[in-house]
Order: sequence, then C-alpha cells, then structure tokens
Amino acid sequence: MRKINVGICGLGTVGSGTVNLLRDNAELIAGRAQCELVIAQIGARRPNPACDTQSLNVTSDIFEVLVNPDIDVVVELIGGTTVAYDLVMGAIANGKHVVTANKALIAEHGGEIFAAAAKAGVMVGYEAAVAGGIPIIKALREGLAGNRVNWIAGIINGTTNFILSEMASKGTPFAKLLSDAQAKGYAEADPTFDVEGIDAAHKLVILASLGFGIPLSIEGLYSEGITKLEPLDVAYADELGYKVKHLGIARQSSEGVELRVHPTLVPHSSLISDVDGVLNAVMVNSDAVGTTLYSGAGAGALPTASSLVADLIDVARRSACKPESWPPALGVPVAQLTAQPMLAIEQIDTAFYIRFAALDKPGVLSAVTKIMGDAGISIEAIIQREQPVGEQFVNVIILTDVTKEQQLEGAVAAIEALDTVRDSVTFIRVEHLDQ
Repeated sequence: MRKINVGICGLGTVGSGTVNLLRDNAELIAGRAQCELVIAQIGARRPNPACDTQSLNVTSDIFEVLVNPDIDVVVELIGGTTVAYDLVMGAIANGKHVVTANKALIAEHGGEIFAAAAKAGVMVGYEAAVAGGIPIIKALREGLAGNRVNWIAGIINGTTNFILSEMASKGTPFAKLLSDAQAKGYAEADPTFDVEGIDAAHKLVILASLGFGIPLSIEGLYSEGITKLEPLDVAYADELGYKVKHLGIARQSSEGVELRVHPTLVPHSSLISDVDGVLNAVMVNSDAVGTTLYSGAGAGALPTASSLVADLIDVARRSACKPESWPPALGVPVAQLTAQPMLAIEQIDTAFYIRFAALDKPGVLSAVTKIMGDAGISIEAIIQREQPVGEQFVNVIILTDVTKEQQLEGAVAAIEALDTVRDSVTFIRVEHLDQ
C-alpha cells in the first residue's frame, strides 16, 4: 500500500484531535483512502498533553515541515492570516498539498492561494474552515453542483448560538452568559471575533463564493454582533412565535448579492430554530432540490479533525490522478469566478421586530402607526405590554411586513424623535427562511 506523508503545523485543540483521529482510525482511513496516511512530522512550539507525540518527529520550527522533502501534504492549524499565509504559500511553492481549518485565511486570501495551488498542481482542502464537522463545503461544491443556489443561511458560530440558547431558556443577561461560555471553553479569552460576528462573516464569505460563484471578499458584507441583545427581546420574540438566532445570510437576486451577519428572528416552525447550544446549522435553498439543512457539531477537537481527515483522504485518493481531473476548490477555477453587485444593508428587504418604550396615553400609538404608514411600512402585529406599577412608560412591540431597511431606518428615527417615546428604538430583522 502506498503512503502519504502528512506534516501537521500546530498542536492545539484541533491539531491534537487530528493526530488522535489519524491514529485511532488508521486502519479504517487507510482502507477508504487506499493508502496509508502517515504523520511524518509535527511543527509545534510546545507539546500538548491531549496527544502522545513521543514516537513522532516533532520540531518547534513549523517552517521545517514545509521544506521537508518527505512531506506530501501540510496541515495548517496555527490560525491567523500572517504566518499562516506564509506557511501555506510556502508549502504550495514546495509542491505540497495543503489542508487547513483557517477560515480567515481562506476568506481573505483564498483566491490567491487557490490560484497558486492550481498553477503548482497541488490541492488545498478547507472543509474544516466552515462549521467544524459538518461537510458543508462538499455539499455545496459537489452534492449541489447541478443546482442554482438562491440563498444560504446559517448558524455558523457556536459561541453566539450557546449564548442565545441560554438567554432564551434562562433569561440571563449577555455579560453573565459570555462569562459562562468562557468558563466552559466555548468562548475565547478575547471573544470579539465570535460575539461581534467577525468569525461568522469569514465563514459566510466562503459559503457565498461556493454557492454563487463570486470571488472571495469580505468587502460589502454587513456584520452585527449580539452584545446589545437583551433577554426581554428574546422573551418577547418567543411569545410572538419566534426564536432569536445569530445568522449569516447570503442571498442573490437580479439586483445583486447580499451578505449579512446579524441577530435574526426565525419562526418556531423553521428548520433552524431548534438548533441550540454550540451546534451549527446551514440551510441552503436551490432550484432543483429546494431547501436542505446541514446540522451538527461546528467546533471542537474531533468534529473539526473529522473534516480535516476527510480532506486528507481526498488528497490521498486524488493525488494518484492528473490535476485536471481534480474538482476546483471553489467549484469553478478562480479565473471563472464572477463578481456581482453587492447590496448595502439599507437596500435589503426583510421584516422587522421593533420595540420601544412609550407613554401610556391616548394618541401615542396612532402617531407611531402614522409614521409607519407614511414610510410605506405595513404592520403585521402590534402589542402593548401592561404598564408596570408606578411606571409611565410601557413597552410597545411591532412586527412589520417585509420592507426595505432604508424605509425602516427613517421610520425609526421619526419614532425616536417623538416626545412620547423614551430612549432609542430596538429593531431586529425577521426572516421566514422556509417560505
């Protein structure tokens, strides 16, 4: 049986999981790859007690791995977009295949990386870069290859999904839930990339490129985190028949492409509404098959290692074939990707949940509904909560029909200007994804 020598750069949570999975399932993997996958070298600054590397060739210099003539494929697991970029491009220049879990690197430099790999006659696998163990890259690139994709919507960050799930079930404020997520290992010490939507934005860029055949680019993407969400809005949404999820949404139409990451109300009946905790889920709507849902563990040592090893098996299977028979990394060659107009968030059409505190007196609601009507916004439902004892202001909740965000923003500004409305207006977008 032939051998494929693997060099692993980075021995953190995912790196150790990959080493353990390659060892534990070695016989099964060899049978499916029709060759032996051998860990020939590991580049890591320090050992990881989660895996035993005593019998392995370990170097503290990751760049030794990419120049090692015995290595066939380099697994990049160091993260970031600087050293990782040099490592990946260096591996390609040295004629080595690459497998990575680095979503930021692919989102920001994927076009250049894939073009260089095609020129060098090597493969780049990145299944683990989006949604951990869920094989969504292969589903879009191969399983749905005969479909025209209309839209993609996903829970693609486990940290935010855990926080929102706990907020819904316990009513706990964001700051406490973030602390809990960090204690459980679901959130980093610096959680900015997760809770501000940056991590999800990188993943959405990759999904949109695969689905729509557009170049990889973060430019034009709207991103909003969950730090300002309040438990009472999650509770009101539930009363109205919705759950609040932090979604990445990509949609293409005759007007262009919209890419947005933000908190979203989805109906209880939606396929994605019951995906809770740290799980991820991606919905894809396409012309032939309709709407499909892909759900599972979106992070963690073994789920992410599962996708990395799947890419290694692909490399093993396809490396025996001519490069022209390999599927392009993004479904089509980089040169054939076609840019489309990017729609600003103000141009999108969606429904909205609106909440504000208003004086409990006659004429207030009629003033608000007049503002909405003048803006061309149709109201689907309006609820006024009971006035707390000793409180002059009450919460008013409005659900709108689909409207353009620019119209909604104008109406919100006018409502906030009313003397009878206190503080700012909260609004959250609403999506009926299954319709």
